[in-house]
Amino acid sequence: MDTIFAVSSGAPPAAIAVLRLSGPRAFDAAELLAGTLPEPRRAGLRALHDATGELLDRALVLTFPGPRSASGEDLVELHLHGGRAVVRAVETALGAIDGLRPAEPGEFTRRALLNGRLDLSEAEGLGDLLMAETEAQRRVAVRAAEGGVRREVEGWTERLLQLAAQVEAQLDHSDEDDVAGAADSLAGIRAATAELARDIGYVTARPPVERLRDGLRVVLAGPPNAGKSTLLNAMVGREAAIVSAIAGTTRDRIEAPVVREGVAWLLIDTAGLAEQTADPIEAIGIDRARAALEEADVLLWLGDDAPPPHPVTLWLHARADLPGRAGPAGRDLAVSATTGAGLGALWARLGALAVALLPPLDLLALNRRQRELAQIAREALDCAALQQDPLLLAEELRAARGAFDAITGRADVEAMLDALFARFCIGK
Repeated sequence: MDTIFAVSSGAPPAAIAVLRLSGPRAFDAAELLAGTLPEPRRAGLRALHDATGELLDRALVLTFPGPRSASGEDLVELHLHGGRAVVRAVETALGAIDGLRPAEPGEFTRRALLNGRLDLSEAEGLGDLLMAETEAQRRVAVRAAEGGVRREVEGWTERLLQLAAQVEAQLDHSDEDDVAGAADSLAGIRAATAELARDIGYVTARPPVERLRDGLRVVLAGPPNAGKSTLLNAMVGREAAIVSAIAGTTRDRIEAPVVREGVAWLLIDTAGLAEQTADPIEAIGIDRARAALEEADVLLWLGDDAPPPHPVTLWLHARADLPGRAGPAGRDLAVSATTGAGLGALWARLGALAVALLPPLDLLALNRRQRELAQIAREALDCAALQQDPLLLAEELRAARGAFDAITGRADVEAMLDALFARFCIGK
């Protein structure tokens, strides 16, 4: 296996640049640059030289023997002066050593996962923590990175293993004459299996982590020239969308992220929902607008006619400052992007909706991958609870166990690791 290296602190220039090496040649490479190495986990000041003997920098050197290191391998940290030229010179010297190469994005964490220093759910939480921009995102990500999901799944797994052991005992004594007792015992197992399925269902029914990480999706929709783009610009405080008196100006979805009072939002302007159009490009925009409606967490409807069906809708009386815009009853709010009237009330209503749409910060929340696997486990347990044959019950329990193992990465999840670690920065 190659030994990898990368800067793990902020991009130069900076006061200090922490460059990490991990792999079988980490200590050898550090010795080539620094001479003698300090004792493990104790910082030592060393002069770093390249292969020609030229002084590169004076740095603090720390060593962490594997497997008790962040990556599970021998790991070295070089605390350099953070100038670009210094970092580049040290990286060049390391790259010239046989068996060393620059790290890929997320490769340190990937090695930690493969070496058992953390599980897949903790790696996902760490990735979310690196991308966190709000306090809510940070708190949920920290819980996952510190093993919150793993501990919950381990609890489910322990309960499942106890049930599986009871089923095996039933199978081992299936030839005994106490048929009534065996039936009672099987009924108890089935009841406990159904209870475990219900407990998992409570967790999977909570709002998903993606709403915190990516922002609540608020789609502005309505007929052409209803003021959607003007309202979007007013809500985000900048000219994110082109505004024109010409109907059908917006042809494609326009997304504008914004953070309000610690909540991340993704506002989406859409093409006007015309009944008919001869313009093929406008027709594509209308199709995309309808697709956006299906994905929306909140629909802001700006039309005069009643809004289309959606579980969370605010029907706005838009352009309320214009004369003759009284409109029909039944609107939730009157707003004017031109004067700003009603915008504060609109954000207040959205904030109130966010309380129910976002995962509670004091409870465990799953991401989409984890939730889908937990649902597979719950369905297997529901099926197990209906089985009269212990063999079939045991098989369903095994299927649920496989889903639990996939959540934490004990099962084969290699296919999704590249996508996960592509979100990480180099050096992490």
